[in-house]
Amino acid sequence: MSNILALPVNLSVGTFDAYLNLVRQMPRLTAEQERELTLKYRDDDDLDAARELVMTNLRFVVHVARGYSGYGLSMPDIIQEGNVGLMKAVKRFDPDMGVRLVSFAVHWIKAEIHEYVIKNWGIVKIATTKAQRKLFFNLRKSKQNLGWLSNDEAQAIADDLNVDLSDIYEMEMRLGGRDTSFDMPMDESAEESFSAPANYLQQHGADPAELFENADREGYEQELLAKALSCLDERSLDILSSRWLSEKKATLHELAERYNVSAERIRQLEQNAMKKIRASVVFEA
Repeated sequence: MSNILALPVNLSVGTFDAYLNLVRQMPRLTAEQERELTLKYRDDDDLDAARELVMTNLRFVVHVARGYSGYGLSMPDIIQEGNVGLMKAVKRFDPDMGVRLVSFAVHWIKAEIHEYVIKNWGIVKIATTKAQRKLFFNLRKSKQNLGWLSNDEAQAIADDLNVDLSDIYEMEMRLGGRDTSFDMPMDESAEESFSAPANYLQQHGADPAELFENADREGYEQELLAKALSCLDERSLDILSSRWLSEKKATLHELAERYNVSAERIRQLEQNAMKKIRASVVFEA
């Protein structure tokens, strides 16, 4: 069977009104005419018959596509995607099923439109699983107004769609978001340009000079500390290391037992050692 998707059923934004007028003028097929054309295409690979089946059902695609006008996408593009679905349906339609072509084609038309809307809703994909896609389209239809859902409304939708309440709120939050340019173009208004994320998401500490200066300063301070510690006597150094530089810090009483002195004496030795280190570091700095 020849490739029906190669049929010339294209439209552009510039000729959209003319396209709608053309679609309205297309004659409607009777059930007998439709079956005859379908048999010609199926049995004889007659592309002219397939073309007539597509052309006479374009008005139905327009009807379905208008239900997706609230997604902020181009209606001609949505209709074009629906036309692709219609052509796929004509290719797979069996006249012996006992139904009209439009009844069979509605699934294919909506499937193509759904895929287009999901891909072009935003930069970040809003629905990736089958359940999320179902929720994406049904939630928009179920909302009574443009505001946020109330608890009762959300619960009713969750019960109706058989999903968790948390899924309802998550999808509502996704639907409420929108893409934002990180850095507004120069021709945008001053107010919009000022609100661009680039103006308030700056990483102020990323300057190479600042990073080098901070790293150099940190290394210098570590050198001063090491030099100050080397000037302490062995007992004072051990007390500070045990109290502040070890994973398991020793208590004053533990150190008192180690050196056979009182805990108060250990505290005095610790304070004196800290004073020496501070004085040494401040003097060198």
